[in-house]
Amino acid sequence: MSGSESYRRPRGLGRGAVLTLVFASVLATAAATDSLPHSEEKTPRPPVSSAGPAGSTADREEVARAAAEAMADGKSGTEAAEEVVSRSGDRWGAVYDKREYEEFRQALDGEYTGVGLWARRTAGGLVEVARVQAAGPARKAGIGPGDIIRSIDGTSVAKRPVTEVMALLRGDRGSAEDASGAGSGSAVGTEVALVVERDGERRTVSVRRARIGTESVTVDAIGGGARQIKVSAFTKGSGERVRNAVKDAPRGAGVLLDLRGNAGGLVTEAVTAASAFLDGGLVATYDVRGEQRALYADRGGDTGRPVVVLVDGGTMSAAELLTGALQDRGRSVTVGSRTFGKGSVQMPSSLPDGSVAELTVGHYSTPAGHGVDGRGVTPDLLVGKRAQERARTVLSGLGGTE
Repeated sequence: MSGSESYRRPRGLGRGAVLTLVFASVLATAAATDSLPHSEEKTPRPPVSSAGPAGSTADREEVARAAAEAMADGKSGTEAAEEVVSRSGDRWGAVYDKREYEEFRQALDGEYTGVGLWARRTAGGLVEVARVQAAGPARKAGIGPGDIIRSIDGTSVAKRPVTEVMALLRGDRGSAEDASGAGSGSAVGTEVALVVERDGERRTVSVRRARIGTESVTVDAIGGGARQIKVSAFTKGSGERVRNAVKDAPRGAGVLLDLRGNAGGLVTEAVTAASAFLDGGLVATYDVRGEQRALYADRGGDTGRPVVVLVDGGTMSAAELLTGALQDRGRSVTVGSRTFGKGSVQMPSSLPDGSVAELTVGHYSTPAGHGVDGRGVTPDLLVGKRAQERARTVLSGLGGTE
């Protein structure tokens, strides 16, 4: 199992939920006002979206009331709210405490506190560095892929889950606030001592934590002028990076858009990415308590360049929205396995203790009216093993490579 400092999975995951899909501006507005925009715009501001098979949902007033009553009795409002959401049957409803939600927001803003490394558990039970971020603190300290992490600030990591190892690297100590009351963000600038092992030799490395930008979009040349654009998550700015990568590709060269393992992110970023390949028009429709809304691409995208979208069962939420839009609009050939099927709309509501509840209020559909929720997107070419190789073959057949 691997872990990343870029974000921590919220507690809702224990109930089968996944990292929620956030629409731009809502984290800053809807969570504070319990309201959503009512006028349809060319670039609407929809609510937070997640997904899963439809079911009963909790009422936000009921959740807030339970939290307030628990606090009046000297109990945890967050735990009371979680209990109500759990009983409601809202599969994708979740409650985040104040710090979890802040970390979530920061992750979607495309930055996090840490040292710039990703770790995984080896078959032998060791914690191994899987990847280090270019120009990050870990890289500058000489830590590299394959190094074994033995301890962090004197604490052995031998039997700790990778998620706890990542928390130690971020500076989290298991409490909601640190001594200064500033939360995990105050770890910026502090030092962490790692004992790492390479080729049987151990050494202690001191690394200073920093605010680090995530690498959500990577671009590689794959021959014949074609570009492979890998989007790991739709964090702030990722849509524009996709558009720039398409603009920078040689004229007529194909694009392999790799969305495998993309758990979603900011929907407006997915819409911006869609705009790289579309000349305006519908990207998706969605409803909020029965009221229909729509999302539109910007005009001026490249509509001639061959495009292949590569997906798998880990392609979720905003990534599914983008996949469905390009498929339905006849703008791409989709290769891989059926996507996750995460397409319900959720709205965040602030609770009396500062925590946030996200409750299901509707669902979204592709331009052709296909519901994603619980169904996913079926690729044009279903491929299990060697999907990337097949995708490149398809791109070549479309004239996307020389």
